[in-house]
Amino acid sequence: MQIHSVASERPLPADRAYVLTMTIKTFKGRRDVKVHLFRPVADEAEFAAYAWANLLGDAIEPGHDDPEGSKRVLLEAFTRAERDQALAYIQERYAERVSEVTARPMSFPIPKGLVPLSAIPEGKSIGVIRLSDLPNYPLPFPMHGLYDLSQHAPLLDEG
Repeated sequence: MQIHSVASERPLPADRAYVLTMTIKTFKGRRDVKVHLFRPVADEAEFAAYAWANLLGDAIEPGHDDPEGSKRVLLEAFTRAERDQALAYIQERYAERVSEVTARPMSFPIPKGLVPLSAIPEGKSIGVIRLSDLPNYPLPFPMHGLYDLSQHAPLLDEG
C-alpha cells in the first residue's frame, strides 16, 4: 500500500483541515474504487468556535453562496492527529485490500456553496462505508467513506 501524506506549505487557518481518500483494490464488482473519508458527526461547540469569516471565501458559483454546507465540509475534515490515526488504522487493518491512501490539507478559503459528503444521498452507485460501525473499530472519532461505483471500471468486461 502506498501512503501519500502531503504537508501544508504554509500555516493552516484551522486545525481541522485534512482530507483523506483511499483506493480499494476491488469492491462491489469494481476495481480501484476511490473512497473519500470523512467525519460524519460535527461537534456543535467546535462549530461555534470557528471564525467562519476568515475560513470561507466567495461562492463556488454565482447564486450558490449558502455557507452552511461549506462549514460542514470543514467539520468533516480531520485534524493532523486524526489524520495520523486514520492512516495508521487503514495501514494496519486494510493493507491487503487498499492500494493507496492520500492525505492532504484542504485549500483555504473554502468556497461557499459546497455540499458536504454526509449530505450526498446514497443510491444505485453511490454508497457509504461506515467504518466506525464495523467490529473492533479502534479510533476515538467516527469515520465514514463515500464512494461512487459508476466512476470505476468493472472487474469483468460486460460484453
